[in-house]
Amino acid sequence: MAEAAPLSKRPRVVVTRKLPDGVETRMAELFDVSLNLSDTPFSPQQLKEAVAEADVLVPTVTDTIDSDIVAAAGPNLKLIANFGAGVDHIDLAAANAAGLTVTNTPGVLTEDTADLAMALLLSVPRRLFEGEKILRSGDWTGWTPTFLMGHRIAGKRLGIIGMGRIGRAIARRARAFNLSIHYHKRTRLRPEVEAGLEATYWADLDEMLGRMDYVSVNCPLTEATHHLLDRQRLTRLPPHAVLINTARGEIIDEEALADLLEVGRIAGAGLDVFEEEPQINPKLLALDNVVLLPHMGSATVEARVAMGEKVLINIRALVDGHRPPDRVLPI
Repeated sequence: MAEAAPLSKRPRVVVTRKLPDGVETRMAELFDVSLNLSDTPFSPQQLKEAVAEADVLVPTVTDTIDSDIVAAAGPNLKLIANFGAGVDHIDLAAANAAGLTVTNTPGVLTEDTADLAMALLLSVPRRLFEGEKILRSGDWTGWTPTFLMGHRIAGKRLGIIGMGRIGRAIARRARAFNLSIHYHKRTRLRPEVEAGLEATYWADLDEMLGRMDYVSVNCPLTEATHHLLDRQRLTRLPPHAVLINTARGEIIDEEALADLLEVGRIAGAGLDVFEEEPQINPKLLALDNVVLLPHMGSATVEARVAMGEKVLINIRALVDGHRPPDRVLPI
């Protein structure tokens, strides 16, 4: 593939959200940058105005870059340098058809997201947040033998949906807790990778779900994975199962999940992502067997700075007339 035409040595870069100070400072040194210091999400109209004036747009997961936004792009827009790994909020086909390069920030948030998934996996079965809530309310009257009994995770089965970087990082952590690793993926891992993780492959997701104690969702959001875990699939989980989601909320039918959790058909869930962020299903908010977090899987200083560095590298590559290393193409 031919290298991209170079941008101006000091391209106009529009950043849609507040980024770490060090990242913003470096952008100001390198580019003609417009920052969003208030951190207020852009409206669709503001996004249209941004793509009309910019050489580079730096959006985040809170920005929906659909075909209407792409159609509003001015002649100078060359790059959509996404601050984040997931690109389901960007119409890749429309961007590609318009001759726009799209990049993301893969790899640098893997360990932090895996840490959070593991924290949820430990928190829900041991009822940690229920205990914290009771303690803060002043209702705790002291230790008793049967108070807040949860379940140990050692010796149980963990089913991972999507065995990419994050899925494999979770598997490595889970092995240290003596969990048996199972996974479902469109394409099976290489034998040596599978052996290293001591993982069992399931070609049929339905068959895997019915045998797992815990399930972690780690696949990307695509047309094929939207409501991958619908009501019918969720009922395949054993009643004692716990579901963890640190990927995208839309992969799970949230209303169905709330219903099943409410009646105890599924034992518990740990959710860091939701279908209608930042709105949360009221049914979930009312449940004690669910741990809810505000989409903070990669929220570490180290990850956010590394994501910003990835964005800078991708912009600099295009400025120099090279193909950005993290280019994303439509499937």
